[in-house]
Amino acid sequence: MTASSDPQIIDRYRKIASASVADAVEKHGHRGYLAGRVGQIRPGKVVGPAVTVLEEPSDTAEPPTHALDAIDASPAGSVLCIAAGGADVAVFGGLMAAGAVVNELAGVVLDAAVRDVEEITRDYPDFPVYAAGTVSATTVGRYRSVSSNQPVLLGDVEVHPGDLIVADTDGVVRVPADLVEQVLETAEEIERRESEQTRLILEARSLKTGLELYNRV
Repeated sequence: MTASSDPQIIDRYRKIASASVADAVEKHGHRGYLAGRVGQIRPGKVVGPAVTVLEEPSDTAEPPTHALDAIDASPAGSVLCIAAGGADVAVFGGLMAAGAVVNELAGVVLDAAVRDVEEITRDYPDFPVYAAGTVSATTVGRYRSVSSNQPVLLGDVEVHPGDLIVADTDGVVRVPADLVEQVLETAEEIERRESEQTRLILEARSLKTGLELYNRV
């Protein structure tokens, strides 16, 4: 079992805001936060190891085989990450959501659009979706899947299979697989300090007084 799939570690990450995780990743010398275009479409906290799929433009009419296979083959708790450079086509929809739910995926992160959102909301209200937007257009005849479980550029950040994905209302963050435990400790300390700062601000009735302790906003 890797750190990014350890249930105890995942449970601890679920208690931490993505903003704190992003700051913690940066303290370890990396960028973790995905571009703001990749945001929450269907609500729900996502924490789990990345399963990656790459799609590219193509006028060949074929199904997204790598994505379909990844949904069926990925372990429960995985986060499906489809990279398509922010494409204005739907790389995920209702049927794929059904497969993701029955295979107990933790959620999806799409650097492209999603469709069938009303269907997903109605049938799978607890399934989180993060994407670059919504659009009715299919990928068939526009994009094709070309690889799976290879490094991809997702929201301007290189994501490797097995990296930990953390997503909430603020956005999506990737934690390098080899830093999952170190980043967790740093993020928990950030949260502890913010809680202390909040207490000081409220007690002193002064923003500056609360910030002086750790000099952090």
